[in-house]
Amino acid sequence: MTSTSSKPHDLQSLDTLTGGAFTAPTSGERAQRIRDWLAANPSPEQMQDVFKELSGRDKGAARLLREKLDELKRAKGQEAIAVEWAHKAEALLAQPKLNIADALAWQRDAAKAGAPLSREPLAGFKARLAERVKGIEDLQHRAQVHREAAVLLAQRFEVLSTKSWRDAQGVEEALRADVAHWQQQAAEITADANWSSLDARFAPQLESSKAQLLVVSDAFNGALALAVAAAADAAAPLPPVPVWADELRVARGGTPEAAPPAAAARPAAPKVDPEKRAAAQDAVQAALAKLEQETAEGHGKASAGAAAALRAVLKEHGKLVEPPLEARVHAALVAAGELEGWQRWSADKVREDLVAKAEGLLKRPEGQALGGRKMQETLRALREQWKQSDQGGVPNHALWKRFDEACNEAHKVVEAWLEKVRADAAEHRALRTALIEEVKAWAAEHAQASDLKAHNRALHQFADRWRDAGHVGEKVFAELQALWNEAFGAARAPFEAAQKASVERRQAMIAEAAELGAAPMLRIDAVKALQQRWQQEAQSVPLDRRHEQKLWDAFRAPIDEAFNRKTAEREKVSAAMSDHDRHVLNASKALEAANNTGDAQKIRAAVAQLEAALRGEAPPPAPKAAAPAPATAADGPAMGATEVVAPGQAAAEFGESAEQAPAPEDAEAQPVAAAADAASPAPDLVAPADGADPSARSDAEAVPASPAPAPKPAPKPVIAVRGDDRPGNKKAEALPAGRGGKFGDRRDGRGPAGPGGRTGDRPPRPGDRGAPAGGGRFGDRPPRFEDRGPRLGDAAFRAQREALERADFALRKLASQAHGEALTQVLGAWEKRDAAQLPSVQELGRAVTPAVRSGWSQALGATPSAQPAEAAEALLRLEMAAEVPTPAEQLDARRALQLKLLTRRGDPTPEQTWGQDAGKVLAASHDAASARRLQNALKALLRK
Repeated sequence: MTSTSSKPHDLQSLDTLTGGAFTAPTSGERAQRIRDWLAANPSPEQMQDVFKELSGRDKGAARLLREKLDELKRAKGQEAIAVEWAHKAEALLAQPKLNIADALAWQRDAAKAGAPLSREPLAGFKARLAERVKGIEDLQHRAQVHREAAVLLAQRFEVLSTKSWRDAQGVEEALRADVAHWQQQAAEITADANWSSLDARFAPQLESSKAQLLVVSDAFNGALALAVAAAADAAAPLPPVPVWADELRVARGGTPEAAPPAAAARPAAPKVDPEKRAAAQDAVQAALAKLEQETAEGHGKASAGAAAALRAVLKEHGKLVEPPLEARVHAALVAAGELEGWQRWSADKVREDLVAKAEGLLKRPEGQALGGRKMQETLRALREQWKQSDQGGVPNHALWKRFDEACNEAHKVVEAWLEKVRADAAEHRALRTALIEEVKAWAAEHAQASDLKAHNRALHQFADRWRDAGHVGEKVFAELQALWNEAFGAARAPFEAAQKASVERRQAMIAEAAELGAAPMLRIDAVKALQQRWQQEAQSVPLDRRHEQKLWDAFRAPIDEAFNRKTAEREKVSAAMSDHDRHVLNASKALEAANNTGDAQKIRAAVAQLEAALRGEAPPPAPKAAAPAPATAADGPAMGATEVVAPGQAAAEFGESAEQAPAPEDAEAQPVAAAADAASPAPDLVAPADGADPSARSDAEAVPASPAPAPKPAPKPVIAVRGDDRPGNKKAEALPAGRGGKFGDRRDGRGPAGPGGRTGDRPPRPGDRGAPAGGGRFGDRPPRFEDRGPRLGDAAFRAQREALERADFALRKLASQAHGEALTQVLGAWEKRDAAQLPSVQELGRAVTPAVRSGWSQALGATPSAQPAEAAEALLRLEMAAEVPTPAEQLDARRALQLKLLTRRGDPTPEQTWGQDAGKVLAASHDAASARRLQNALKALLRK
């Protein structure tokens, strides 16, 4: 023991040893110095001396020493345990036959014994055992899969025995190769190093599968050899396969054998005599009524006798009793006390379960141990359940003793947790007290801070540290919270004063903004200066997000109202609708009317007229009694003539969007109806002088008359081609400027002012681009309007957009209806064997190429030549390509075809040959079932 006189010297030496832990002003600093000292790995004797002196002064700091000492003790004990379990793991790994249960038991028992499985060498042994177990499990899985593969191969032999022997002969080599490959894999499985560690049942199972497969393979090959010999020699014996034998008999000119008579049905089980069943029911009901009567009257002895009599009757006639009556019998026996002793048995069963749960609290696997709070709640629940079990039965003192001992042992975890909680609470209190002192010192230092944003960030950091300072008791927290509020309020006072002054300045700016917004003439420079002042104020003094947003909304409201008023006045000026907007509105209404008719030609013609109106072209003149003859191509276009886009061009464009664009090969099959529906048709799609745009013609008339130019060759006609002719998508022309460009962008060249062009532009000269009658460098480009056309008003723009969207939807709907009609026409053409009724390539859609349609036409034009087996296989391929279900009676055939396709990986898939397969079906005779299956398949394939 240390004397009293030498104790200060010991404390001084220990303080020097620990780096000043005993003289630290706060508990937090003392704990930090102890941690720093422990990081230097002092000796256990020094740690024990420091712990003895420090445990009575600061339990929070002493807890670190106690945990370190406990860790050293556990480490010493675990080293010996680790050596012991390492030897056991080496013995397991050295065994040629490893049992998976033994490997799992090693890991479980080592965890129970407290062995350090997460450290070497046990971590390495654990990984090696896990890898060995995984290899054994994988080998078991491979063996099972190989058995299933043998079954599938046997099924392939069985399926081929139900088909023609020629089909079996075609896949004989592939089957031989598959069987040889299966035998090779089986040999690899049995040669694996872990094969001896597998369960004893796997080896005989694999051997039996191998023997069965070889028997089936040999029998199949022998029967096929007999079938080949019998086909070559009429005197050779027939194979033992019934299907092949019948096929060979038919080939020799005979008749197939009749099927053997069906086996006689199994005799039905003898029925119970109704009179006997009724007598049994009456006897049981009489005994049951007697027992129920005695039980209701409370006769104990009489009810026991009645219960015995009922049991005797039930033993004799129990098999003939109906289920409802049997339920009544059991209920009556329970009510009469037949299950005597049930309560004792039930209570003991519950107690045994509670004892098992209590003893299992400390025997949980590694990593699943319960924490202190969870353990406390579990123990409370278990004791409450024990009290409830005592209320319903006789006490069992033996089970109670076991239960109480297990709960007391588990409660040690709760005690350790409570001690840790108390130590943490003391540490957290010291941490919060130190934080309060730090906030007071910081507030005194930053009382005159100028950077308010940094001041606010520091306050938020202090608040976060207070919130994360850890848990303390309710009374302690109430005491500390008052001190914290006082210190934090003093630190926040300068910032709150700055916020109050900033709010007053912002209110003044809001009043100034209201005065600017109410002025008759809005001063943009004053508004910008005021907004800059607001931004500077917002950046210098931060406010609460919601409060700042409210002030900002109040500030911008009068300015926004002034700008809206200015916008409304500007819109009043431009409220009058222009002629161009009126033409677009009229064309949009005409397109809406065409949409309601449901006629595709009318819709496309109306779309063409709307597009012409959007480009700024004048509407077509009213139809007259006698239309003037169009100008000949030799005369060339007149001055101011414009290019007219044919309605067929717009129809093609919308047809493509609705997936109805005609293919080039079917161009001759389409009637030229689009030109007839156009407003002003022209053979070469160049408008005559009379049909030119009035605005362009007026510009041409404004130019002074000049001498007539010498006659030139006729300009090349504009040929309407398929493709996307919308503005911006033409390959040979520059992209037009988009709407809403920057100020100063030029929307057109130096040509004449057209619709939407600038007024006051000079008239075109002969050498300018876009000049009439020979414009361009080579004089062969006709004049044209700007592709986009003049700018539209809001009403006209919305009207044309909605009309075009409805037209697109209507064309798509009509295309879908045409698709169904085309499929019906295909089936009708097949039924009547009439190739003329077959729809065109355009009507069938882009999924059908001209070559495929030509093959269908040839199949329908000829007499039925396809074999039923070939047509049936083609139908199955169509259903596989379309991914539609197959009828139940054809499922076996589909599975066989899938197996056949798996052996022919080089052949094209059904998705690639569905057009030829459909031609094979059409080449066969028509029947209702095949037509229904063909319709289901083509319905999906034509939409791809």
